[in-house]
Amino acid sequence: MVAGVAFTARISSGLMASRLPAWPLRQAGCFQDETKMKVVLKEGLIVLIPQSNEDSSELVRWKAAHADHVLAVRADQPDVSSVELHDLGPRLEACREPLNVVSTSTDPLARIISNLATTPFELDGRRYLSIESFWQGLKFPSETERQRLAAHEGPRARSEGLRQKYEKTISYNGQDIAVGAWDHWQLMEKACRAKFQQNEDARSALLATGDRPLIHVVRRDSRSIPGVIMAQIWMRLRNELKKIGR
Repeated sequence: MVAGVAFTARISSGLMASRLPAWPLRQAGCFQDETKMKVVLKEGLIVLIPQSNEDSSELVRWKAAHADHVLAVRADQPDVSSVELHDLGPRLEACREPLNVVSTSTDPLARIISNLATTPFELDGRRYLSIESFWQGLKFPSETERQRLAAHEGPRARSEGLRQKYEKTISYNGQDIAVGAWDHWQLMEKACRAKFQQNEDARSALLATGDRPLIHVVRRDSRSIPGVIMAQIWMRLRNELKKIGR
């Protein structure tokens, strides 16, 4: 046997989620007669072992191009003795693994989507450094205080906002709005829309999540805007951006 890199993948419920996946295909999906890979079948596992230097090199390239993809076993032809493995795409998207959008996430996409990220935008004539700067500023009835918080980055705005309790209503553009109600949430959506429309980094991050479900799970959920509402806002805005091709 020629030394090479073996392909290893695990199968679960008809799906094969592979760390370094691939079934190398050559010349319209067939191996040449003179070079055949050794196949080892085990419970929930397929191993391909190259038998030539050429196959080894090809397998390495295939694995690199499909790292962390999901492969599906085609099972609609039970009378056929061969097996087809179809690439469903990257694991996170193919399995629709939820992305928890929080500022402390290890995922850079989640961090920049989060409300604490420094993603400057303008709304109704005022510039904010982050969504948190806007949201916490609503607690303050004074426009001077709101302007001051608008210039703070997310963590500092949050810290100052936590020391200021909500009244039953807030005032915005001359309108009294009940805290924690639909109109209050609409202000959050309006601000987030401005953020993702105006800030290229934030917009790219949101679109890069594809069709993955977004969630917002924190240790202590917000009473003014629960995590489930926040997540719905992000996903709704993501769909809007997709429709307008941005």
